[in-house]
Amino acid sequence: MDSRILEIFSCIKQCAITLQELLQCDDSGYLASTNASGDTQLAVDVRADRILEDALLKLACVGGVCSEEKSSALYKQKVDSSLVESTFLQLDSSQSLESSLLIAYDPLDGSSLFDSNLSVGSIFGIYDGVFSASALVAAAYIVYGPRLEVVLACEGVEHCVYSGGQWRSKGALQLESKGKLNAPGGTQKHWSKEHKELVESLFAKGYRLRYSGGMVPDLHQILCKKGGLFSYPATSDAPNGKLRKLFEVFPFAFIYERAGGEAINGRERLLSLSCDGLHDSTPCFLGSTEEIAQVRAIYMNKER
Repeated sequence: MDSRILEIFSCIKQCAITLQELLQCDDSGYLASTNASGDTQLAVDVRADRILEDALLKLACVGGVCSEEKSSALYKQKVDSSLVESTFLQLDSSQSLESSLLIAYDPLDGSSLFDSNLSVGSIFGIYDGVFSASALVAAAYIVYGPRLEVVLACEGVEHCVYSGGQWRSKGALQLESKGKLNAPGGTQKHWSKEHKELVESLFAKGYRLRYSGGMVPDLHQILCKKGGLFSYPATSDAPNGKLRKLFEVFPFAFIYERAGGEAINGRERLLSLSCDGLHDSTPCFLGSTEEIAQVRAIYMNKER
């Protein structure tokens, strides 16, 4: 594995410990501010974002970062490594550092669950030189729950747990061809006819509902249970989906593919999609191969 990716993974593990401590002592109050996606921010969102930004930008191998909480990316300048803000997916080669990795992250996914004491997480996409699905070389996420866990994906998908003051590997995560869990996101009254048909079909086949409202815990459970389907479709109130490509969708698509699953927008592979802006969103379906085949059959009007 690329030594730069190993360095970033090590940093993410250390940040996980710091953020777990933050979550145990910080308040869950809302601020007057909103993030780049229009969500009202918690105080803990802002603090988590700053911790990750500071830690990641200290790494020599990292040339820039972009947070789901902010409207622009921070890039290191080529001449003196000073920081410049930009809404572009990459800097001109005359400005940017050579051979450096870029990281897009959601510092605290599912933070609205925080005051209910439900599991939340952090998501990381590691890109080579440009924020684009084709440049994604690794991904990771943290789960802050009854246990502190990290999942790291490069060639494979490694599941790690923090116990007794140290990280230990629980082994590789691998999806089977068919699962039992169904995690459908979005407000039901805004679902399309096709999506209602899909969800009803899965329940008719005996799938179990497992949906907390947090992307990280829901997708993590499907991985740990070896199969199922997570969906956040296009809806009448969010025709381009709600989840952001760079910070949430692309990293998890990468992880699911490395774990033997698939990830599509209903028709196309998620990692084949273009990205025109830092906060672009898309419908998404992630799961085992049989569940994704059912999605394609319904969304592409093919016989099942």
